[in-house]
Amino acid sequence: MLVKPVLGALVISSLLGSAAIAASPASVTVKMHAQNGSGENGTATLTQLPAGVKVVVDLTGAPATDQPTHIHPGTCAKLNPKPEYPLSPSVNGKSTTVLKGMKLSSLLGGMYSVNVHKSSDDLKTYVSCGVIK
Repeated sequence: MLVKPVLGALVISSLLGSAAIAASPASVTVKMHAQNGSGENGTATLTQLPAGVKVVVDLTGAPATDQPTHIHPGTCAKLNPKPEYPLSPSVNGKSTTVLKGMKLSSLLGGMYSVNVHKSSDDLKTYVSCGVIK
């Protein structure tokens, strides 16, 4: 009778599928490093939500003014200057954004970095960066 082998295969397949889902992290904390003498260090926490990925940037030593914040392709050492995903500007070193429909797994692996720019007028000066691993 084929019912038992088929049921056994379905149970094993279900368990393996659950293990693969459980292996994906629900949250990743990225260490943000100051650049260009800014003194802006801290973290960016990326958390998978049902609606997308929540990105919370928390820096110390940042000014009260708006600082453009993005996820760029590349590493901090070799960053593509064109942002892939805009984030809310950091103000007083804080930014919170939900990237709707995004999967955290698609950002992992060192192919993207969270990057903070000095100001809207000086986008070429990077003040803090962290590689998403």
